[in-house]
Amino acid sequence: MTSCIFCDIIAHRIAAEILYEDDGVISILDTNPIHYGHALVIPKAHYRDFLALPRTELAGIMHAAHIVAGALVSTYRLEGYNFFSNNGAIAGQSVFHFHLHITPRFPDDDIHFTLNLKKYEEGKMREAATAIRAHIQSSHQ
Repeated sequence: MTSCIFCDIIAHRIAAEILYEDDGVISILDTNPIHYGHALVIPKAHYRDFLALPRTELAGIMHAAHIVAGALVSTYRLEGYNFFSNNGAIAGQSVFHFHLHITPRFPDDDIHFTLNLKKYEEGKMREAATAIRAHIQSSHQ
């Protein structure tokens, strides 16, 4: 593995503003925040992306995210926040160590998600669902 900034932060070789830490997870403030308070929740073990995470890690990550999101809501008196993860370069992942983003949202914060929503053609939704279910069933037998 090449050098990983999150692994260096976890090992305390690089300073960070740590918000929460337990045996398996660390949460820090993002150094390039969307809004002040933008936090990252990072498993201490190095996993490239969400699908590389063992299922045994999920509960701890979500527990930490719940704690941090609650603290952000209380600290900033938020009406809402975004909770997301970029997986793969095409999705905007820039550090290839899985992490969740939790970013505060404010009224009139000028952040917009422009979506080009699609419509399934006749029968294509069932076709997609059938293909996806087949993969789910084959991977969980």
